[in-house]
Amino acid sequence: MTGTIDCVAGDPVRPVTPLGILVEQLEAIVSQAEQAAISAELMSKLRTAYQLAAGLDPYVEDCTTAESADLEAIATCTRNERWSERFSDGETVRQLEQEMLSGHVEGQALKMFVSMTRAKRILDIGMFTGYSALAMAEALPPDGTLLACEVDSYVAEMARSLFDRSLHGSKIEIAIAPALETLRKLAASGETFDFVFIDADKKEYVQYFQVLLDSNLLPPDGFICVDNTLLQGQAYLPNPSANGAAIREFNRVVQSDPRVEQVLLPLRDGVTLIRRVS
Repeated sequence: MTGTIDCVAGDPVRPVTPLGILVEQLEAIVSQAEQAAISAELMSKLRTAYQLAAGLDPYVEDCTTAESADLEAIATCTRNERWSERFSDGETVRQLEQEMLSGHVEGQALKMFVSMTRAKRILDIGMFTGYSALAMAEALPPDGTLLACEVDSYVAEMARSLFDRSLHGSKIEIAIAPALETLRKLAASGETFDFVFIDADKKEYVQYFQVLLDSNLLPPDGFICVDNTLLQGQAYLPNPSANGAAIREFNRVVQSDPRVEQVLLPLRDGVTLIRRVS
């Protein structure tokens, strides 16, 4: 993509995290309870439950370091794009949506993880519009590099245009191809990465994980950070969707693999931090 990106009014936002869905449900319950004849004590408890849930994300946002102007630009353009009218130009049609954006708090967490691990080579599996990639690149040293995998050429071009406005964008290279294809090429050429972020096709999460460890793309003491490992609560609720079932299986596979240790954090839609043990 060249020239100016046209950021217009985008699609409505919908809750896609366990907390966001909980807040929406509690808001509806409080509204219904206000029309019903329930005790003042129960009404007070319902309002308190709603306030506890509804106030958490805004408070966490307020207490987190502000995003850079470059990250804010990516977030704004992503929110304002009409994703409901966009589809992948590849063989497999993929519906894109603004909720795929990692966002402010998760972006700052990724920057912190990169700084803490002193990573110099990062692999980003599933770039979308580039928010997470640029957040991590901002924490890389001047000679650090990030390879971002993205299957959709439209968002890859959009991200590249936004990266070109940033002082850190030159650290990022984009590979436009199915992620597994890129991973296998990297493995065949003997590449290794200190830090890997996974946020792509949920049904392929297990395969990404296995290729990373089986091929030594991730060396001992290397880290993997995985997004959406709660997937709107479907990881633990009954009757999950196909993606929910895939995430549940991924979590089981990671938990049972003796080559790693991991912690699942209730950040946004669930973030699992994995370390390959020596």
